Amino acid sequence: MSKEEQKQETLENQEEQVDQKVEEAEAEAEAVENEFDLLQAEMAELKDKYARVHADFDNIKKRLEREKYTAVEYANEKFAKDMIPVLDALDGAMKSVESDADKAELFDKLKEGIELTHKSFLTQLEKHGVTLVPHDEPFDPNIHNAIQAVDSEDVESGQIVQTFQTGYKYKDRPLREAMVIVAN
Repeated sequence: MSKEEQKQETLENQEEQVDQKVEEAEAEAEAVENEFDLLQAEMAELKDKYARVHADFDNIKKRLEREKYTAVEYANEKFAKDMIPVLDALDGAMKSVESDADKAELFDKLKEGIELTHKSFLTQLEKHGVTLVPHDEPFDPNIHNAIQAVDSEDVESGQIVQTFQTGYKYKDRPLREAMVIVAN
């Protein structure tokens, strides 16, 4: 083999090596490109998923806000419905005054009707957590308002002697303190 043939062969080997490296580089580039395309597709899918979840969250948030508004707006509906029979009883009492019955009999029936209406009203209030402030217990500044203190031989010190105005509580909170006279 001559030098020229050796050079020729060396050049051919180098060309083969270069061709092989080019093929390897192209294959590697194609693999990277495929991986890049897969990652882009996955990223697009995740962006879409994120957008849907975010939209669902916004819809749920808006729905809950509407439901909260509706619940607050109509919170007293049950209470109002329970007060209607009390109003009906009062309407009946006012209509009975217009009858031609005997005045004494009318007064007795009217008194009885008012007592029943009062009892019905208190029952409906209790049903919704509104109760009377007790006045047969020792004075409690959280639920009683002492408007006067008097000396009393019948009642021991700190006890309520008389109630001027009834107090009311809603569950454990006072709505209105009872106005009372307390024994010294």
